[in-house]
Order: sequence, then structure tokens, then C-alpha cells
Amino acid sequence: MRPLWVAAWACALVLAWCARPAGAAWCIARSGASEKTLQRALDYACSPAGSADCAPIMPSGLCYLPNTLAAHASYAFNSVFQRAREAPGACDFAGTATVTLTDPSLQSRCLVYKITGFWCLIISCPVLS
Repeated sequence: MRPLWVAAWACALVLAWCARPAGAAWCIARSGASEKTLQRALDYACSPAGSADCAPIMPSGLCYLPNTLAAHASYAFNSVFQRAREAPGACDFAGTATVTLTDPSLQSRCLVYKITGFWCLIISCPVLS
């Protein structure tokens, strides 16, 4: 009986993590931004000054795919935006970024959710299956 309880508990935790928080916002790359400007903004976001956690979008990272400039920039921009607690002005990156209320992770295999002030990477989630 105990393993069933543990499995139910684990499932409840995953479902809670996968639920979209009320009022959540994400910072993503603006469509139509030039590649040159987007690359400069990504470089800044991943620098110590930008403070994004870019390890997941490196070639061996869990969020490397899709390997596109827009996907990597969106991940880095959102990392900075969330670390700034969605502060106004934290999602600009020289005009290459925009705020969205639609969860961009639903179009990707990589989910990032805020849990008590920190970020948690969830790789498999029932929402995506």
C-alpha cells in the first residue's frame, strides 16, 4: 500500500508543478527581430551582467533543442525576466523581446516553472504527452 501512496504523492507534485500559475508572464524573443540584434541580446543575457542561467541551452543542455536563435534567446530572456520577478522593463533586450501570457513551454519539451522563488526544470510532464 505504501508504494501506491508514494506514487500518488509524486504524481500530485508533478501535476502541481505543471499547472500554470495564475497571472504568470514570460519574456520571449520578438518575432521579426533581426538575427544580429537578437544574437547580441542573447550574448548580453547570458553574460554575467545579464545573469541568465544559460547552461540548459548549451549543446549538452536539456533545453538545447530546438536549436534556434529565437528559442535560445527566449529561454535566456525569460531567465533574466523571472530572476527580476517580472519587473517592468526587464523584458526589452534592445527591443528584441516581448512579454506573453501564453506559456511558451507548451510548444517545447522543456518546461520551466517558478517554485518558491527558485526555478525548477521539469523534463517529462503529463501536459505535454
